[in-house]
Amino acid sequence: MDLITLKGMAFYGYHGCMPEENKLGQRFIVDMHIEADLREAGRTDDLFKTINYAEVYQDVKAVVEGEPVKLLERLAEKIWERISTKYPMAKGVIITIHKPDVPIQGLLQETSVTIHRP
Repeated sequence: MDLITLKGMAFYGYHGCMPEENKLGQRFIVDMHIEADLREAGRTDDLFKTINYAEVYQDVKAVVEGEPVKLLERLAEKIWERISTKYPMAKGVIITIHKPDVPIQGLLQETSVTIHRP
């Protein structure tokens, strides 16, 4: 299976379990690998034979900047639901959501959740 990768997509959202996260918001960084058969696109040089990553970016943006959820796991699942519905060519996905500004006491670079959906 081939991969389309979008790495380091940065958005501002209002997700989290704490009320201040829902009120103040924070950055979320999304990395995504979409599994698909890209042979036909490679042979024909036809954008309509692949998954347009500019459109995927807009889809991810709509989810992350959209309705707040509590968990990164739910946010990743919502992204997968949108991608799998809109792009039947997507045979699987690996999504990592990074939360660099975690509101906890202590030193921590970030938290992240990764899901892999076939």
